[in-house]
Amino acid sequence: MLNKLYRLSENGTTIGRELQAGATTFTAMAYILAVNPAILSAAGMPQPALITVTALTAAVSTLLMGFLTNYPLALAPGMGINAYFAFTICLGLGVSWQSALGLVFVNGVIFLALSVTGVREKIIAAIPHQLKLAITCGIGLFIAFIGLKNGGIVVSSPATFVTHGDFGSPAVLLCFGGILLTAVLVARKIPGAIILSILAVTAVGLFVSDGKGGTVTRMPDALFSLPASPAPTLFQLNFDLLLSDFGKALPIILTLLLVDMFDNIGTLIGVTQRAGLLDKNGKLPKAGRALVADSIAAILSSLFGTSTVVSYIESASGVEAGGRTGLTGATTAVLFLLALFLTPVILAIPAAATAPALVIVGIFMFESVAEMKLNDFTLTAPTFLIIAGIPLSFSIAEGIGLGLIAYAVLFLATGRAREGSPLTYVLALIFGLHLIKALLGGLF
Repeated sequence: MLNKLYRLSENGTTIGRELQAGATTFTAMAYILAVNPAILSAAGMPQPALITVTALTAAVSTLLMGFLTNYPLALAPGMGINAYFAFTICLGLGVSWQSALGLVFVNGVIFLALSVTGVREKIIAAIPHQLKLAITCGIGLFIAFIGLKNGGIVVSSPATFVTHGDFGSPAVLLCFGGILLTAVLVARKIPGAIILSILAVTAVGLFVSDGKGGTVTRMPDALFSLPASPAPTLFQLNFDLLLSDFGKALPIILTLLLVDMFDNIGTLIGVTQRAGLLDKNGKLPKAGRALVADSIAAILSSLFGTSTVVSYIESASGVEAGGRTGLTGATTAVLFLLALFLTPVILAIPAAATAPALVIVGIFMFESVAEMKLNDFTLTAPTFLIIAGIPLSFSIAEGIGLGLIAYAVLFLATGRAREGSPLTYVLALIFGLHLIKALLGGLF
C-alpha cells in the first residue's frame, strides 16, 4: 500500500530508507518546538499553547505537502520570520499579536492567489539555472554556518563579527568530533550515517561537561508529558489593523510576502535540486502544487496561531539520508505529533548532536558548485553574490535579491539583455525597490 501510495519503487527508495530519512529530518528541526514558542512569547503569546501549535502546524503542513507533491519536504513555523513577527511587527510597531496573525492570513491568501494563477511557478522558472545552483550552494553554506554556530565552533565577535569558539570547551570539542564522525560514516557510505551520529553524540554527551556544572546531554525529567491546549491562540486572529490603518498594514504585508516567497522558493530549489527532482532543464515538476501547499500552510499558521509556516531547509538532511518521497515528510509529521507527548525526551537532544548534521548537509549541498560554469564573469559575479550573500546576510531572500540585481545590471550593461527572461528583470526591479525603500527609510 505504501509503495503504491508514495511510488517508492519508481523513486528508487524503500520504506525503511524513507522512515529513517523522516526521522533524520525531524531530529534536525526538532529545535523549533522550543525556539519558536520562546521567540513568539516575547510578543505576549502564551508559550505552552505555542509548543502545541508549533507541532500541529508542522505536522499538518508537512502532510499536506506530501499529499500534493510526494516530495520529501517538511514544513514548520519559519525562523527569522518569527523574529520579524515578534520583535518588529508586535514589539517594534506596537501591533497586537492577534492583528499580526490577521496580516499573516492576508499574506497567505495573496500567496495562494499567486500560486493558483501560476505566477509563483513562473518566478521559479525565470531564475537562471546557474543561479539556482548558486542558491543551493548558498543555502548549503548557510546551513553549515548555522550548524557551526549552534555547536559553538564559531561565535560572534564585536571586533571581527565572527570568530572561533572556545576549543578548550568539552562541548565544542564534542560537536567537532560529531562532525568528523558523521563525515567518516558518510564517506564510508554507512546507512543512516547522520542519525547514527546524532544518537552517538547525544549518548556521549551524558558524560561530557557543559562547563556550567552539568553535562552536554541532560537526562529528561520525565519520558512523557501531556500537550497544552492550543485554545489560547486558536482562531484568535483579527483584522483590526488592516481595517483601521491600511497604510501601516500594507508595508508589513509586502515585507512578509517578499521574505516568505523567496525563502520558500530558495528552499524548494535547494532541497529538490539536491534530491535530483529537477528535470534536465532545471525546472521542478509539480512546482505549482508545492507552492499551493506552502500557501495553504501560511493560511493555516495564522488560524492555528503562529507566524508563517514555511518549507524547512533542514529537509535537506532527510534527503541526504535517502528520502525521496512524501513518506519522508509523513514520518516527520507523525514524529512531530508524538513529540507533543515526548517533548522532554526530544528537547534532551543537545545542539552538539544536531549541529554536525547541519554542517554535513551544508557540505552535500555545496557540491553543486561542481556543476557551475565560472568562466563568464557576467554570470560568475551574481553567482558569487548569492553564494556569499545568503549566509553572510543570514537571509535566503536577501542573498537571492543581491544576485538577481547584479545579474540584471550586468546583462543590461553588457548588451546581453535578451539572454535573460523579462520576469528575471522584473524580480530584480522588485528587489531593487526593496533596497531603495530601505535606503529612504534610513535617510528619513
